[in-house]
Amino acid sequence: MRIATIVGARPQFVKAAPLSAALAAAGHEELLIHTGQHYDVGMSDVFFAQLPIKTPIANLAVGSGPAGWQVAEVLRRAEETLREMKPDWVVVYGDTNSTLGGALAAVKAELRLAHVEAGLRSWNRAMPEEHNRVLTDHASDLLLCPTPNAMKNLDREGLAARARHVGDTMYDAVRQFLPLARKRSRVIDTNGLRPKQFALATIHRNYNTDDPAVLTQLLSALSGLELPVVFPVHPRTRKQIAELPGGLLERGALRPIEPVSYLDMLALEADARVVLTDSGGVQKEAMFVGTPCVTLRPETEWGETVELGWNVLAGANAARIREAVSAAHVPSRSQPEAFGDGRASDAIVRALEDV
Repeated sequence: MRIATIVGARPQFVKAAPLSAALAAAGHEELLIHTGQHYDVGMSDVFFAQLPIKTPIANLAVGSGPAGWQVAEVLRRAEETLREMKPDWVVVYGDTNSTLGGALAAVKAELRLAHVEAGLRSWNRAMPEEHNRVLTDHASDLLLCPTPNAMKNLDREGLAARARHVGDTMYDAVRQFLPLARKRSRVIDTNGLRPKQFALATIHRNYNTDDPAVLTQLLSALSGLELPVVFPVHPRTRKQIAELPGGLLERGALRPIEPVSYLDMLALEADARVVLTDSGGVQKEAMFVGTPCVTLRPETEWGETVELGWNVLAGANAARIREAVSAAHVPSRSQPEAFGDGRASDAIVRALEDV
């Protein structure tokens, strides 16, 4: 088979790596299209350097811009590329603007579409990602679900016939690359950190970054923690912080650093005492490496992490954040089997072959 894979944002590079390897092992041809949604070295190039991801045969160079424009540009540019490729399947990942734009391009080019990480729902319609994932699911011919809860969500929406429970490719990636991170990463030493004596924080969701009051509240809460808080600052978040009163990044416990590579991020997650994040992927990775998580959102699409005691929802409330960090612990229950056995990529290949 000929598979066209569309990626464009940091988490998609991680999700694509194990599936790319599985497709190659099964003798299939993969053509990688990079939308260019994430484009600087720390958010894009380093992932292709460190992970076994195919070199893109096309970079659409969409770049930054308003969400509607970004989706439209991915659609416009990807459709033309896909018509030239004539793949058997188009594969998209997750819930970004690249996901939706790529999905629409596949539909308009009359190609079969598979959605990896299908069926997730936060039930928060104010989230742009929620619209992206719902629309992509309903456009797809094959829905590749990471958990049984995702399967149930699709069943409620009348999409069960197209859905397969395959497991989570991010779990595949963590199992594959954590030993490599332990061996190669120097991020703990170069930042003068001691294992389990620091917190790790990430903030990038627009409802946390685009409201100055919310962003200020979050930064104040993090700066007031007793642990040093290592904070790899997303470029868009840094831009929003620059518009706030000065000094917020240098206060108290906060230790801002530049965005880190995937291997460095795994090392930080594994050695942190607690992770604080508004990222769905980081919530899961924290659980996969055995570190408690505090989610800086009032909801999550990964409810399993909360149900099993690995994750606490704190939103932007400073008191709840402090309380959750103080109470953070490794739960007695093991990681859920719902995320698969670390071979989701092989299951996805079989599903693509069978449909």
